[in-house]
Amino acid sequence: MSDPFRWASPPVRRRERRWSPPRDAMSNRCRARRVRGRTSDPGGVGGNACGNGRHRDIDRFGSPEHRYVRLNLPRRWKDIPVSRALLRHLTVAIAAALLVGEAAAPAAARTPGSSAPGGVRTVVRDATSGAPVPRACAALVPVDAAALAAVTLGEDQLGRYGGCADELGVLVSGDVAPGRYRLLVRPYDTTTHGWQWVGRHGGTGDRERAQVVQVRAGTVTDAPTVRLDPPGTVVGVVTDAATGAPVNRARVMVVPYVPHPKYDDHGPTTDEDGRYTISGLGPYHWPVQFAAAGLATVWSGGVGGRQQARPVRVRAHQTATLNQALPAGTPLGGAVVVDELATYAQVIAFDTATGDLAGVADVGSGYALRLLPGQRVKLRCDCAYAPPVWHRDAAGFDAATVVRVRRAPVVVDFNLD
Repeated sequence: MSDPFRWASPPVRRRERRWSPPRDAMSNRCRARRVRGRTSDPGGVGGNACGNGRHRDIDRFGSPEHRYVRLNLPRRWKDIPVSRALLRHLTVAIAAALLVGEAAAPAAARTPGSSAPGGVRTVVRDATSGAPVPRACAALVPVDAAALAAVTLGEDQLGRYGGCADELGVLVSGDVAPGRYRLLVRPYDTTTHGWQWVGRHGGTGDRERAQVVQVRAGTVTDAPTVRLDPPGTVVGVVTDAATGAPVNRARVMVVPYVPHPKYDDHGPTTDEDGRYTISGLGPYHWPVQFAAAGLATVWSGGVGGRQQARPVRVRAHQTATLNQALPAGTPLGGAVVVDELATYAQVIAFDTATGDLAGVADVGSGYALRLLPGQRVKLRCDCAYAPPVWHRDAAGFDAATVVRVRRAPVVVDFNLD
């Protein structure tokens, strides 16, 4: 199974690119302060940037995504033996303290009208032994449909990267916008542990049963402990419902994504015989989405919505079978009028209730989607070198017009001039 968490891998630190600030820069800063008659930094934590032994100083630097902490200890403390485990605990505690401190910064230091960030903390363990599981990565997937629909070309509906667990299994996510999230966890070694949505007392394959984590401004919220179970596998054949012929290059997804015409798909696709394999799933009930060019996009069981899907039961160290026939569906299309068409222009349909991707069509002079009768979707045209346009020029997902699909073809035009 291809790795949709490729972007979630921790940054690799190369020896020639250390994160410590240059010694000369630190020395120059200290000399400048001595000239001004200042040997302490009243704006810092602890108040002493030059490490003269009076106070402890904490420096924060690095990008917002990868922020590091440097402790300048008095010289007489240098020889005190400190265990690596204790240092790791201190690092987590300091990171959480800095997060809360930044969130509580004066409003003048933040963008006007923006909310202070919060954070999420959890621990990843083996469900059987209770041992910590390092390097498992998490995605903070928004509950709100409008936030879930904020995806574009080549992106998964995974929400926000939530970081990876350290050697003690501790996972801390900082700079998280206030809101409601669910956690999707992907272990580093998917031959030992499987994916899961994090529930209150264990994993699940159904995001609706996952625990909702409320992130508040200036607060680090404790999420339920992640208890990873052994993985299982799903195999099957995707066919054309009208002809019974196997469907080649159908996308098979547990998390929908917007395909990119130029690059490889994020997840498994079917071969010439319509066969596919999904590996590394936790032993739960998983709804699966199927999509292919010229056919309707459906969830397992042949339905248009995830909440109505018939999930496949995955068992640990076993292989489950899930075959799916794709219907032709109802045509939904129209003309696209634009001054300059983007190279990879697309019209995207989102499920009105959940915000899930319901279909994606490439654009030329027009577009053509296939949807199931009874579906209710909202349409967005990512067609120009400009911000995306929602149906009837709506301000966003919430305000966009609902398109009801029946058995008769539906026409929706986009005029971007």
